[in-house]
Amino acid sequence: MLNIPHEPWSQTGQAVLSALAVNPETGLAKDAVAERQAQAGHNRLRQIERRSAGQILLDQFKSLVVLLLVVAAVVSITFGELVDGLAILAVVFINALLGFGTELKAVRSMEALQEMGDVQSRVRRDGKVQELNAEELVPGDLLILESGDVVTADVRLLEAAKLQADEAAFTGESVPVDKQTTPVVEETSLAERSNMAYKGTAITRGSGSGVVINIGMETELGQISALVEDADAEQTPLEVRLDKLGQRLIVVTLVVAALVAVVGLLQGRGVLQMIETAIALAVAAIPEGLPIVATIALARGMQRMARRNVLVNRLAAVETLGGTKVICADKTGTLTENQMTLVTLALPSGVVEVSGEGLQRDGTFSQGGLVIKPAEHKNLLRALEVGALCTNATLPATDAAEAAIGDPVEVALLVAAAKGGLLREELVTRMPEEREVAFDPDVKMMATIHQKEGSYRVAVKGSPEAVLESCTNYWGENGPESWDQDQRQEWLVQNVAMAADGLRVLAVAEKEVSDPTATPYQRLTFLGLVGLLDPPRVEVQEAIHDCRAAGMRVVMVTGDQAATARKVALAVGLVDDAETNVLDGQELQTLIGDDDDQALDRLREATILARVTPRQKLDLIDFYQQAGQIVAMTGDGVNDAPALKKADIGVAMGQRGTQVAKEAADMVLQDDTFGSIVTAVREGRAIFNNIRKFVLYLLSCNLGEIITVGLASILVLPLPVLPLQILFLNLVTDVFPALALGVGEVEAGVMARPPRDPDEPILLRRHWWAIGGYACLLAFSVLGALALAQSWLHMSRQQAVTISFLTLAATQLWHIFSMRDTGTNLIRNEISSNPWVWAALALCAVLLLLAVYLPPLSAVLQTSDPGLSGWLVVLGMSLLPTIVSQFLKEKGIGRI
Repeated sequence: MLNIPHEPWSQTGQAVLSALAVNPETGLAKDAVAERQAQAGHNRLRQIERRSAGQILLDQFKSLVVLLLVVAAVVSITFGELVDGLAILAVVFINALLGFGTELKAVRSMEALQEMGDVQSRVRRDGKVQELNAEELVPGDLLILESGDVVTADVRLLEAAKLQADEAAFTGESVPVDKQTTPVVEETSLAERSNMAYKGTAITRGSGSGVVINIGMETELGQISALVEDADAEQTPLEVRLDKLGQRLIVVTLVVAALVAVVGLLQGRGVLQMIETAIALAVAAIPEGLPIVATIALARGMQRMARRNVLVNRLAAVETLGGTKVICADKTGTLTENQMTLVTLALPSGVVEVSGEGLQRDGTFSQGGLVIKPAEHKNLLRALEVGALCTNATLPATDAAEAAIGDPVEVALLVAAAKGGLLREELVTRMPEEREVAFDPDVKMMATIHQKEGSYRVAVKGSPEAVLESCTNYWGENGPESWDQDQRQEWLVQNVAMAADGLRVLAVAEKEVSDPTATPYQRLTFLGLVGLLDPPRVEVQEAIHDCRAAGMRVVMVTGDQAATARKVALAVGLVDDAETNVLDGQELQTLIGDDDDQALDRLREATILARVTPRQKLDLIDFYQQAGQIVAMTGDGVNDAPALKKADIGVAMGQRGTQVAKEAADMVLQDDTFGSIVTAVREGRAIFNNIRKFVLYLLSCNLGEIITVGLASILVLPLPVLPLQILFLNLVTDVFPALALGVGEVEAGVMARPPRDPDEPILLRRHWWAIGGYACLLAFSVLGALALAQSWLHMSRQQAVTISFLTLAATQLWHIFSMRDTGTNLIRNEISSNPWVWAALALCAVLLLLAVYLPPLSAVLQTSDPGLSGWLVVLGMSLLPTIVSQFLKEKGIGRI
């Protein structure tokens, strides 16, 4: 039986480990993990209960449309029209089944998307550090924590090196909490349990480790979530607007349908016929499926993005994407490959070149064209040792890339040390790590302190400017030697020269101290500059070109120095040699606080922002937003989380991003590539366009039906379509073609237009004019076909109504081709290339033929064979509105 310690914060770490039967050196064995998983289950919170298929089906019978249809059926049966009544009830069930299928697909698609993006945890099991899915954690696991991690279980801390955690989710306090490992009294409140780390909190600084106490619903977070019995589904701004549009249209439709009924009754038409007609018109015209189709379009777009390595955390972000005007992109890993390789060491003893790529450890060191051995060059040896000691990364025993864990820069330092025969494990065994001073973005340095015989060795790495400023000595021929300001300036010039070659440059330094708590960043001995190569991504240049064509600005925002950033920007086509629009963090801060128009123009035109701090990123986003720009910001570190939250679209890196950054972001790039951002913007624009086309198509067809029946009543003409025929059309032409438009692929010209205003309504004034114009053309065609059938072909009333019914249906089907975007090819465009459109048209054509030639159905719908001449009338009159529409579109009128 698994023994979970009671109030572990009041016990020593060793006591907690003993209670859980865990070896602190090796962690749990494989057999013990399996046994504990069988007892404790998976480390996941209880999921909100999914709507079952049965619930979704029952909900279909709660709509206004179903209520109107039931009223129509009751009225028909009351007037003795049993067949009509039963037919209308059949329509109720068919309508419910179609709605059920549509909504079920939308709901299940969104649920599937929400399950993507597993959280990873680092644990020690079987004596090895492993990275695994957080759901696999069990009580007793030894969890390793670093800055940027989200704590994935309730943990009793065993080690804490300047460890701080953001526990605002539990305590409401925004200031990070210092963590330590000594016991506290039993009565200590949750907010003051400084030796505990709780599931859902974020590590903001330092590093540490702890033993897992509780998982899943047994955690503090799980107990809170158990109190939440219900949760509303997320509704995006677009869905809200569609809902409001639908509600307004319902009111208008009911009023118009009632007027049609009243006019018909005043003209002496049958009471039953006019009631059925009014209800049928209302049912056909009410666009109750707008929000559902929007959800399907959003879900399908998100699925396409997921296939292209973009995971969306928030639905609303998909809509905002289409209006993005500025993309603030990080350099490393977004514009570059993020495959760091140490290629150069500029040392006081000379420049050393390093061969080999990636994680391969068979490279060599050469100086002046001659191969050298690090063991024979003290300066080189000490520089490699500091690079290997001052790190949190781990390198596997083999060259397997998937097993390397940690920041790519630190991994590259470990690989370079391994090429020289130096393994971190052996170095730490010889010089155990006493403590670590985590990297601070304000100080721009990191340090680790290691035990030596009678003293401590301090290993430091960081930005060249910061490290050189902290150095009073350099490593000379006889060890540490003092230097003057001129010598330090020469190394700053060397740094700029290396950066101008496109290298990421770090400085390494060291010192010996007697007190391990002494300040690490004073009186250091400079060992050299380390140059790392990170090649630009091949696809970035094309992606930047696409952004410019789409009216979006790309701004490089990096913590690296200006020379390196400019070299990469030149390589990817972000700037050319003639441009000088490069600012550093200090200039950025000065310009943002300046009210001078010339200074602000310089900031607006800047394309490269170097040495930018996380705080300055916030100021930059605020600057763009104040100017009315929709901003996308990329980030990967815990310090980027505020900027990712503040940006309109926060974009986290999936491979090198911390869990804190991923949870703060609106979307995660699983491949860390800039091209994926462009893909996401393209999908965001396509989704909005598809929804707009769906609404345009549906409203123009529905309004056309109302105008057709309304004009017939006013002009005292025979009703061109019967109530059951209207209901049949509602099931056929309103459902399948409209859905096909909603899930269409990205159109070719979607990235050739400027970004959409985020406050732009779904339908602009020009769209309402287009809807009204097409509706009038549709009514003219249907009534014209009816007139031709009666006066020219001298058909019976049933045949004439069949022709007008078929003309109305065909006109709506042809209308789908009018939804192509202005400027696209008449034959080859996003509509004609959509396979769902052709499938919908084929299905509708079959159903219409069955409505005429399948005896039971034709009897209920009161249709008959129109003959060859009748079909020619249907073809000619139904094509007329589409021909006119396409002609106007070629003239630039009726633009989508």
